Amino acid sequence: QVQLVESGGGLVQAGESLRLSCVVSGLPLNFYSLGWFRQAPGKEREFVAKISPLGRNTDYAESVKGRFTIARDNAKKTVILQMNSLKPEDTAVYYCAAGRGGFPRPEFGSWGQGTQVTVSS
Repeated sequence: QVQLVESGGGLVQAGESLRLSCVVSGLPLNFYSLGWFRQAPGKEREFVAKISPLGRNTDYAESVKGRFTIARDNAKKTVILQMNSLKPEDTAVYYCAAGRGGFPRPEFGSWGQGTQVTVSS
């Protein structure tokens, strides 16, 4: 059974940091890209960051470049999103995803339930 379970969300002030984690089970992670997406109230879900199966390549949305870092540890079946210099516009539910297919365009087909991140001004 495939499961992706996110944790680490919360309420912070602008300029502070948060670290999101996602534990993935039921997938051979050496063959899956992992990613983070987010959905703000009233908006569509958007891409945030992704990382290739062995961690050699990463890609970020322009809005988070230089502030967010994605990393993975396949032995621990975990992907993290380190978020620094948070802004109110980063407020959203953040979702972890896993996808097959070639990087940088994997097909994300497995999703977590999401974790809320709220940034106050």
